[in-house]
Amino acid sequence: MLEEKTNRPPNSGGELWIEKQISCLDHGFVKLVDFMGNDAEIARAARVSYGRGTKKVREDEALIRYLLRNKHTSPFEMVEIKFHCKMPIFVARQWIRHRTANVNEYSGRFSIMSDNFYVPKPDVLKKQSEENKQGRDEDLSDEQKQRVLELLTSDFGRVYEDYKELTEIGLAKELARIGLSVANYTEWFWKIDLHNLFHFLKLRLDPHAQYEIRVYAEAIAQIIKDLCPASYQAFEDYILNSISLSRQEIEWIRNVVLGTFSITDEYIKEHTPFANEKGKLIMRETKSLSEKLRKLGF
Repeated sequence: MLEEKTNRPPNSGGELWIEKQISCLDHGFVKLVDFMGNDAEIARAARVSYGRGTKKVREDEALIRYLLRNKHTSPFEMVEIKFHCKMPIFVARQWIRHRTANVNEYSGRFSIMSDNFYVPKPDVLKKQSEENKQGRDEDLSDEQKQRVLELLTSDFGRVYEDYKELTEIGLAKELARIGLSVANYTEWFWKIDLHNLFHFLKLRLDPHAQYEIRVYAEAIAQIIKDLCPASYQAFEDYILNSISLSRQEIEWIRNVVLGTFSITDEYIKEHTPFANEKGKLIMRETKSLSEKLRKLGF
């Protein structure tokens, strides 16, 4: 039997964000363009045979929490969100690794690239981490920071002047752009369903994520908190701030609870569950276990 046609459900939280720009970095932004669905639609999709209005909001919330807690994620794909975003090209290249989305990006083949380049604030200029090959660590000195900013700004100005000259000569725009820095800003429309957006946020809100893309994830999270408040709360509780444990970790913690082991950094190093037959440690897994234990309050 065909379901009776219904109007789009009201969503004051989502409507408030339509075309409202959230500034990111020095020239970037995130803006909600449109959306389809909300918490009620997720619950409705999960029930399938029920019509809208047969359940109370608090019952919808309980169902949503049950779904996410037990990894029943397909109902969250019923919500789709479209954003307009402007970001440095190097951020876009990280972002596009999340392939479960629809993207339409500004084209430097047809249009002139902007003269906006990302110049980091001094407080985010840090040294390369010795432990994390893709991260930063200690602060640079004030003199070093000043030199970094001088080099970046002078380089950006020079390459954009060269770009303009190449276009004025008549070189095709698709070739003239090749000398531009990945700090140059691009922009796109990005449409994604809520299930896959939660995966994006899980990775990009993490403290280990690069600062520049984390800024955009934080902006998107602001919008989703209002658009789907029950779903976002469940996401925070069961995904973002949760801990997953491997079989070895569960066995190790079980022994700790039973009193077989004591918790010290030295003991973890000597009695890690990740030692191989030669007694060498798999240091990354050992460090991960240590971080989880500290988060649990051991």
